[in-house]
Amino acid sequence: MSVTRAVLFAFLDDLGIPHTTLNHRPVFTVEEGADIKAQIVGGHSKNLFLKDKKGVFFLISALGDTQIRLNQLHKTLGCARLSFGKAEIMEDMLGVTPGSVTALALINDQPPQLRFILDAALMAHDIVNFHPLINDATTSMASADLVKFAKATGHEPQIVDFAALGAG
Repeated sequence: MSVTRAVLFAFLDDLGIPHTTLNHRPVFTVEEGADIKAQIVGGHSKNLFLKDKKGVFFLISALGDTQIRLNQLHKTLGCARLSFGKAEIMEDMLGVTPGSVTALALINDQPPQLRFILDAALMAHDIVNFHPLINDATTSMASADLVKFAKATGHEPQIVDFAALGAG
């Protein structure tokens, strides 16, 4: 059973994590929300739900314009080849639907089953932005608080410099 937005916000409050949320029209792609992002400071995320050939699941949260080479990423992560996870499994595991994938859905991955990967370029921003479980709003918080949130849900983030991978 996935938590509601109100439960998510109460969890953030209980952790002492300041957050603000802007309600807006539903946004399904990074490009689609460009006008909304222009109104919100900080790093804007794109989020990928992936599965490797051995059945290990991953949630990758990256800066919106970061290039992620899925065909090479498995080497960096030390896993089998990666592909996109099925929407039904994502909904069961994270409680979100396609277009609403977000690091804040880690609250629903209980007990923790997936590996959480963060883009170094996203974490370089003081403020980071994610959908609060549904793609009709954007929640902003400090990047350090995102790490605090992830750890509180039982997920130890792995920071990956995707820009360095692309150059290699």
